[in-house]
Amino acid sequence: MPLDSARLHWRALEGLYASAPINRKFESRIEIGQEAHARIIFDISPDVFHAAGAAHGTIYFKMLDDAAFYAANTLVTDRFLLTTSFNLQFLRPIRAGRVIAEGRWISGRKRVFVAEARLIDSGGEEVGRGTGTFMRSHIPLASLAGYAQSLRQSLSPGA
Repeated sequence: MPLDSARLHWRALEGLYASAPINRKFESRIEIGQEAHARIIFDISPDVFHAAGAAHGTIYFKMLDDAAFYAANTLVTDRFLLTTSFNLQFLRPIRAGRVIAEGRWISGRKRVFVAEARLIDSGGEEVGRGTGTFMRSHIPLASLAGYAQSLRQSLSPGA
């Protein structure tokens, strides 16, 4: 895929991420700067803690799954991918602060994709890791409002 086309796709994927209603509950932002990679940046605060005062596992899963998913979806320009399985490891508790989920595609280009992600805390320590399997759905990316709107904005004059 030519670099300009790839960048349009990446910006549209970022728009898709931003449009997801779940991200109003888990405030975060995504950055896609190259094929097969995605980064999600978020802050851990007490409102996502479990009873023992650290981030609930829901946060680990969501951010790891999203980073791996979007890394894999950089390779697919026509269809939305679906997570079919995800294995995660909790390495350390996250108490507070900025956390970055780094996702990268590992293998697969036709129907099934494998991608991994890791969570890095504000001290640079890896606090979680996961590997997911993703497959093409029947849902065209262009049919999803967040993707289509971002694509249109990127293609409009002056963008």
